[in-house]
Amino acid sequence: MYKNHFVSVIIAAAGMSNRMGSKVNKQFIYINNKPILAHTIDKFEKCKYIDEIIVVAKEDEIDYCRKEIVKRYRFNKVSKIVRGGKERQDSVYNGILALDERCSIVVSHDGARPFIKVENIIDGIEGAVKHDACVVGVPVKDTIKVVGDDNSIDNTPKRDVLWAAQTPQCFKKDIIMKGYMKAMEDGFVGTDDSVLVERLGIDVKMISGSYDNIKITTPEDLIIAESILKDKDLIFRRREFAFQCR
Repeated sequence: MYKNHFVSVIIAAAGMSNRMGSKVNKQFIYINNKPILAHTIDKFEKCKYIDEIIVVAKEDEIDYCRKEIVKRYRFNKVSKIVRGGKERQDSVYNGILALDERCSIVVSHDGARPFIKVENIIDGIEGAVKHDACVVGVPVKDTIKVVGDDNSIDNTPKRDVLWAAQTPQCFKKDIIMKGYMKAMEDGFVGTDDSVLVERLGIDVKMISGSYDNIKITTPEDLIIAESILKDKDLIFRRREFAFQCR
C-alpha cells in the first residue's frame, strides 16, 4: 500500500537541552555506548518504508552531527542535515522546506526518542495513508488535574479519554504544509505538529504506541533509558539462549 508514496522523516534534534543540565546536547549523550540521536536515526534507517531522513540540528552542531553521527554510523538514508530554528516548530518547518520533491508522506519525530519501535513507525505511516493525519501515543496512567493560577484544582478530566501524545506524528504532505502556513499567518506556536493540523478542522487519529517511547529530557530520564536498554538486552539474550537450546 506504500509503493505510491515517498515517505520522508524529519528528526528534530536542535533542542537546547536546558533541563538536562549538561554541557553536551542531550542528543549526543551516550547510552549503551552510542549517542541518543544515533539510536533514534537507526530505527528509521531500518524501516523499509522510509525513503529519506532529514535531521534538523543546531547550526553550530551540523558538522559534528554529520561526522560523528551520520558518517560514523553509516546512515545512508540521511539526505540532509538542516539548521534548526528558535522553536521546535521553526525547526520542523526548516525540515519541511528541505523535503524531496517526491515526498507525499511526512513523518516528524523527536531526536531524543530513541526507543520508538519500527512497527509503530509503520503503523504511523499506514495511519497517514488511510486517515491523512495521525499521532502515536499512549493512554495516560495517572489522574490528570487542571489547575488554575492560584494552584487550585479547577477540574479532573476523565482519564479514559486522555492520551499522552508522542512522536512520530505522520501526515500527508499537503496537509502538514497547510497547517504550517496557517500557523505562520496567525502567529500561532504549538507544542507539536498535530495541533497545527487540528486547527484546520482536520481529524487526527491517535495510533497506539509504547510506554517505552520516552523523550529523554532530564538526568532521571537517562537512568530510565539505561534500564530500558538493559531489559531489551536481557530479552535478546534469553531469546538467543532459547534458540541455541532448540
